[in-house]
Amino acid sequence: MTQAARLVLLAVLAALPVASARADATAQTVNPAGEKLYKSACVVCHASGVANAPKLGDRQVWAPYAARGADALLATVLTGKGAMPPRGGSSADEATLRAAVEYMLSSAR
Repeated sequence: MTQAARLVLLAVLAALPVASARADATAQTVNPAGEKLYKSACVVCHASGVANAPKLGDRQVWAPYAARGADALLATVLTGKGAMPPRGGSSADEATLRAAVEYMLSSAR
């Protein structure tokens, strides 16, 4: 490959959207079981914000939760909070609940 071709390739790569690359990387690191649980149980409240549930993908609302970290959020999910029953009303195991927490956190990055 010539020096000119390398420079063109680097320019093209530099022009690619960074957000898209980050989203792809995040999607690859999140356990698919989390999305599945979200879509079967969590979506009921987190899609519309029922009972002050943070809406999926709302970066501003999720920022304080993200600052607490996934471990703290998982502890809240396990015990419940406000209108959210323990385990979000599901019978999911702890690993799947963690995956759902990570899925929701990743949607707000």
